[in-house]
Amino acid sequence: MKLTAAAIASALLAAAGLAAPSQGSAAGEPLPQTGLVRLSNERSLTRIAYPEELVRVRQRPDPASAAGPRLRDTTEHGSPEVYLALVETEGADGERWVKIRLPGRPNGQTGWVPRSALGSYRIINKSLEVDRRTLRVSLYRYGRRVLRFPIGVGARTTPTPGGHFWVREKLTYRRDPLYGDRALGTSAYAPKLENWPLGGVIGMHGTGEPELIPGRPSHGCIRMKNPDIRRLYRAVPVGTPVRIL
Repeated sequence: MKLTAAAIASALLAAAGLAAPSQGSAAGEPLPQTGLVRLSNERSLTRIAYPEELVRVRQRPDPASAAGPRLRDTTEHGSPEVYLALVETEGADGERWVKIRLPGRPNGQTGWVPRSALGSYRIINKSLEVDRRTLRVSLYRYGRRVLRFPIGVGARTTPTPGGHFWVREKLTYRRDPLYGDRALGTSAYAPKLENWPLGGVIGMHGTGEPELIPGRPSHGCIRMKNPDIRRLYRAVPVGTPVRIL
């Protein structure tokens, strides 16, 4: 029997001696007169979930609505795929539906899936803010900044995209001259590098050229000095929202 991404993620947490974060159904903030329940503010409280069924994403909370891509069980690197949940509501079929953020081009896509297609919600109380103007990344916990580091971002011809994203995976390398030894893979994609290996996923990673940080030396990824990315790697869980200004 094939394990779902949710089961794999839970097994990894158990193997590491960690409990799953808080779970819930629609225990978010009701939005008056809309029928919606807000699940995430993407700063101090964010709900994420791993897929249980690889259903097609719908344009509206309705099984007859236009169909988009299917949910994925793994990332390009083979890590369990995770989705950021925005709001929940009752659909046209009387079932609960969830609006989620989607990885892939064009950046910023969202769509609806049945609540039953996702595993239990896991709660994240941290967020990352990448400022392309000041060339700094900040980590917030419960909305309060706790860490801040200089970064390198995309050059003018290969820019780092702006928008709302999230950390999809955490990766380790063996002193790679390009990526250092740690990386956070995000849901953002480089807008001009579709033929890049693995599709041009934007990562936050180390570097073999720390003298170029802060600056704009990359093909779109967010470079950090190796000691800084190691510290951020330890502090950031998978599912952490990322806002690129």
